[in-house]
Amino acid sequence: MAVFCKESMVMFLLVASFSISYCSSATRLKKIHHSAKDNGNLRFLVVGDWGRKGDYNQSVVAFQMGRIGEKLDIDFVVSTGDNFYTNGLTGEDDRNFLESFSNVYKAKSLQTLWYTVLGNHDYRGDALAQLSPYLRKIDSRWICLRSFIINAAEIAEIFMVDTTPFVKEYFVETEHTYDWRNVMPQKTYTQNVLNDLENALSESTAKWKIVVGHHAIRSVGHHGDTNELVERLLPILRAYDVDLYMNGHDHCLEHISDTESPIQFLTSGAGSKAWRGDVKGLNNEEMKFFYDGQGFMSVQLTPTHVEIEFYDVFGKVLHRWSRSKHLLHSII
Repeated sequence: MAVFCKESMVMFLLVASFSISYCSSATRLKKIHHSAKDNGNLRFLVVGDWGRKGDYNQSVVAFQMGRIGEKLDIDFVVSTGDNFYTNGLTGEDDRNFLESFSNVYKAKSLQTLWYTVLGNHDYRGDALAQLSPYLRKIDSRWICLRSFIINAAEIAEIFMVDTTPFVKEYFVETEHTYDWRNVMPQKTYTQNVLNDLENALSESTAKWKIVVGHHAIRSVGHHGDTNELVERLLPILRAYDVDLYMNGHDHCLEHISDTESPIQFLTSGAGSKAWRGDVKGLNNEEMKFFYDGQGFMSVQLTPTHVEIEFYDVFGKVLHRWSRSKHLLHSII
């Protein structure tokens, strides 16, 4: 078991619910084994683009997450990145970690592990600070690595992918400075990420394969499709029968179906500032749902069934979709 801190019984229980190992000799991705509940179900929340010290309805979204989390008895939370605005953390002791995370997500149901990827705004600060084990001593819920795997009792494997280094414009723009330590050279780093992901997907025997990144592959929101991911990541997801791709980046909630595979593209990037009003392509037949406001998403899995729900700041279900592995059935 991986024990980072035992400062309280709550902290001990969080640590004891997972362990970390290397996936296999074929991949360098770390695998976190998260114990599932006795009922064989897996339930978690997904939220992104949130860290604004409670402002822009972040605290309101957090309250509803706590309520839904209690109702569903969630196992953990997945963050799709852009965890701290506007420019990430300044270091391990930046109070923004407490003010935007620990002091906001205070509900009892949210006192569980948070599995987190970095977003582009996180790379504008001290990216290594968010990856540091020191933050787990401040708040034991925090699990942030660049790319890694969550293995949830063979019901699902969730492949967390560091997508920011794939986006070429970040390496040429002059308006912002990015923390590319341990990322350069970019071409080598991103190819290694893809190789590791492909190896891990090829070895996976999970009933559900879910990939999470900060950037969208398909989106009708402000940023739209991420061309680098369409060209380099999407073919791998299709080849290895990935079921769901989840992301943030666009500050909205949306659901798009792939045209060439069963993959569902799910955006949950509405944890705080939203309402951009910049939307394109809503008449696309693959577009199942779009909401420009704040909210979050829940995922409920059994070995044969998945159900996705999107919620607004009032906790109202805006969209529900489900699928069974053997008898394909969806509710739109």
